Amino acid sequence: MDRSHIFDELVRSSLELWQTEEPGDEPDERIETDELVAIVRHGPLLEALMGGPLDRRDVEERLGISRATSHRFTRWLEDRGFAERRDGPFALTGEGQIVAEELRRFERNVRAARRLAPLLDSICPDHQEFVVEPFADAVVTTATPDDPYRPVTRFLSLLRESRSFRGFNTTHMVPPLSGLDGRLFADRDVELIYLPDVVETLRATDEDFDAALEAGRLTLHTREALPYGLAVFDDRVGIGGYDEETGAMRVFVDTDAAIAREWAERVYAAYRADSEPLVA
Repeated sequence: MDRSHIFDELVRSSLELWQTEEPGDEPDERIETDELVAIVRHGPLLEALMGGPLDRRDVEERLGISRATSHRFTRWLEDRGFAERRDGPFALTGEGQIVAEELRRFERNVRAARRLAPLLDSICPDHQEFVVEPFADAVVTTATPDDPYRPVTRFLSLLRESRSFRGFNTTHMVPPLSGLDGRLFADRDVELIYLPDVVETLRATDEDFDAALEAGRLTLHTREALPYGLAVFDDRVGIGGYDEETGAMRVFVDTDAAIAREWAERVYAAYRADSEPLVA
């Protein structure tokens, strides 16, 4: 199975929905709030049945509910076509399987959004390409009054362990040389996309910058606008959020999830294709 093709289709469909639906639009058949609440309320049973058919006694033991409650729950699923009895036990129908999967995905995304709140609050509001799901289990490192450099420290620790590095950023990568004792370009392959004014700042302040370009250790592109910081390491990918006034990194989120790398590779390729290469 071509996972890349499936991933592309999922992201494309998600973006099309995001772009075409207006906040005030009302779908022709909107589900009533009470019905949605009822589905969530019966979520534990839907999830339990995802593991296979269960009889009422199994349901009672699995969920820790009374016989009367299990009867009420299973009857509700049957009435809505989400489950049916098959030679005694209850099993999800095709419709019920989809509802159960979407309910689990919804809960996972709500949990992810809660964990990623520091990042979501700091990145560009027009982040249409950002997908929450791949970062559901990511490490979230935030700046604190006692340690305002925690996100930077996390970023640099991952960079030290990586033999290659690609990324883009709204500011220079935290400062790349001083953070690695001047060995960023010497020890690894680096490709970056920066804003034009950031490039000028680096050229004026970083003695190794032009030398790295000439030696081919650094490949650099420029772009007029970038939404946040994206870091692609050997084994992990990360997103950085910055304070708009100070430019300091407020949060860094990183993960080794395969789907996050697929997302990061596609986003990076899209921004790279819409950038200008810098010639030494």
